[in-house]
Amino acid sequence: MPRIERTATVEWQGSVARGAGTITADTGAFSALPFTLPSRIGDPEGKTSPEELLAAATAGCLAMSLGSELARDGTPPGRLEVHCRIVMDEVTGEGHQIVGAELTVRAEVEGASEDALGAALARADEGCPFSTLLRKAGATVTVTLRS
Repeated sequence: MPRIERTATVEWQGSVARGAGTITADTGAFSALPFTLPSRIGDPEGKTSPEELLAAATAGCLAMSLGSELARDGTPPGRLEVHCRIVMDEVTGEGHQIVGAELTVRAEVEGASEDALGAALARADEGCPFSTLLRKAGATVTVTLRS
């Protein structure tokens, strides 16, 4: 696989407490997604946050990795749904840190047993760069298969 590079641009105005910003993908896939500190730590009020974007990226990575593993097994998925919750908490002496990622996977895969799905999911998680990144950073990553 070739080296992959993607970029985004954030514009921020004002202080952290009272300011506001936008996040734009340099590809044009999304633009001017609003975020603020209050929407980051409280009610999102229709705004995003870096943690939400990390959750989306992590779920997307695992879905693609699982799709690849299932296809390699000869049982390509009909449908995959991956939900990710990113958890940030205060860590003593380190401030607020990403401490966990909880992924829940629903898979519609014709011809794959529960054991085969579980094995493919374990390989997918192991091969997902986002799961690896989070674990290397000290976060706990859990992956659960739901029927």
